[in-house]
Amino acid sequence: MQFHHHGYVSGDPRVEPAAGVGLNRPKDLPDEVDVLIVGSGPAGMLAAAQLSQFPGVTTRIVERRGGRLAIGQADGIQARSVETFQAFGFAERITAEAYRITEMAFWKPDRADPSRIVRTARTEDDPTGISEFPHLIVNQARVLDYFAEFMANSPARMAPDYGLEFRSLEVAGEGEYPVTVTLGHTTGPNEGEERTVRAKYVVGADGARSKVREAIGCTMAGDKANHAWGVMDVLAVTDFPDIRLKCAIQSVSGGSILLIPREGGHLFRMYVDLGEVRPDDAGAVRRTTIEEIIQKANAILHPYTLDVRSVAWHSVYEVGHRLTDRFDDVILAELGTRTPRVFITGDACHTHSAKAGQGMNVSMQDGFNIGWKLGHVLEGRSPESLLATYSAERQVVAKNLIDFDRQWSTLMAKRPEEFENPSELEDFYVRTAEFPAGFMTEYAPSMVVAEPKHQELATGFTIGKRFKSAPVVRVCDTNPVHLGHQAKADGRWRIYVFADEALPGTPSPVGDFAAWIATAPDSPLTATPEGADLDAWFDVKVIYQQDHPSIDINAVPEIFKPQVGPFGLNYLEKVFGVDPAEDIFELRGISRDGAVVVVRPDQYVANVLPLTATDELAAFFEPLLVR
Repeated sequence: MQFHHHGYVSGDPRVEPAAGVGLNRPKDLPDEVDVLIVGSGPAGMLAAAQLSQFPGVTTRIVERRGGRLAIGQADGIQARSVETFQAFGFAERITAEAYRITEMAFWKPDRADPSRIVRTARTEDDPTGISEFPHLIVNQARVLDYFAEFMANSPARMAPDYGLEFRSLEVAGEGEYPVTVTLGHTTGPNEGEERTVRAKYVVGADGARSKVREAIGCTMAGDKANHAWGVMDVLAVTDFPDIRLKCAIQSVSGGSILLIPREGGHLFRMYVDLGEVRPDDAGAVRRTTIEEIIQKANAILHPYTLDVRSVAWHSVYEVGHRLTDRFDDVILAELGTRTPRVFITGDACHTHSAKAGQGMNVSMQDGFNIGWKLGHVLEGRSPESLLATYSAERQVVAKNLIDFDRQWSTLMAKRPEEFENPSELEDFYVRTAEFPAGFMTEYAPSMVVAEPKHQELATGFTIGKRFKSAPVVRVCDTNPVHLGHQAKADGRWRIYVFADEALPGTPSPVGDFAAWIATAPDSPLTATPEGADLDAWFDVKVIYQQDHPSIDINAVPEIFKPQVGPFGLNYLEKVFGVDPAEDIFELRGISRDGAVVVVRPDQYVANVLPLTATDELAAFFEPLLVR
């Protein structure tokens, strides 16, 4: 964590100095904003948290509720999300309070007595070491609390505007604030009254019944729900031995349960199979009582019993898989003729079952994707054309999610005798582990993802996939650290320079690269505004092939030790050597001739290049920068 570069900080270093719109942030929602986010769920809060790092951008987030969410419906936190939390500075704290999944147990009818269930398998949650981060269970409300804290401590000093619901919007063809949004007060002295806000951009994060989606004419398409589940968060006394393990439980009656232990040591969630929904049901299944759900759970768990003492929350839902035709307001006939002004995220554009634990996680990545792109455009770093990549990238991810969830929810609803292979369910869980962990996303080539022309130089950093961290040793203080964990969600591009075999101070390609990126007219760093720190837009780090005692930090090129803050202090924490126990060059298949790995602000690899390919690096960034 970098602080003291503007002077001595005696307080909490997580509280950044207020700047820009954060200096005199008005309490009431202004009439004109740069970005209006509708909905304070996971997608909306992450987008807002990212934009809070752009103090020159006026961002407001409105929520129809009168205050913070108290009980969230989502609870599964995949490893990719914890990796994201690391960038926002709260991975360690939320991990400490969460339930951690390390194994999953599978229960099926006893062959000797099918009326009884028995444990048939245990599987590791991450048997292949997909991530150094854990798989967690924690209430969605706590996730939103952490993002709210990050926003409040950021330079923009952002906070949700509660008690305002979205009514309608209109997009004009011209003007500085072309989107006019009508909002209604839901609480307080102005309850029932309407007001309008003009915005440059609107982000709809207002859930499955999104009014923003309706306003821009997006249509949801997909299969009709035909299977119902009762879900309950309960405190109970039970003799079921795996009550603190994630379990898939199948009974002879065909009913099944997905058991998810919750944080705090006692609470747990059960998704209880209520069976197929009849065509003439007319919503009757949604009126299933909590008593009926508990009774069904006890029947499935036989010979074990479940004595529910307290119900924190319960609901009934029908599984349906639906996806919008686009994630912004640009219709097919207008593609290429204008840039989008309105975007939708999360459940507003993709819905599916909750049993794969993907909804909140994928929604947050929607928010991360659009957040930094809006920040770059509004701050003048990038052209508006960047915004068209949001829908193109995230719609494909949502389609893949729905395809996966359709398979998983179908398997969960099967009767035991319908499986050709008795271990089919657990085999699928293990075989597809990388997808639910959040690491299968691979963006196609675009203006922010290069063609994999030089992928062989760093085979472990797949272009289009998230940057997979690895251990290194920081030279200045000899601390072993994870390279990827040093990247904060501050909106900057990362340029990781993996050196050739020469030590610093001797002629080498990495020395030539350092000279070019520091001084060449076509270097991306020359786009950095005058008066800003040299690393304000680009975080350039170097990783040498030697261990840290071999590296003379005074011989390292100055671009890797930039002067920052009003005192021009050298920032020495961008120079690394290898960890002898886990050489990053070996772990990530990096060429001993060196390589340049470019990583986007949302942690996805954008390009891999030779140290000598400065022309290609300049050409990659040229359309992304407004000089």
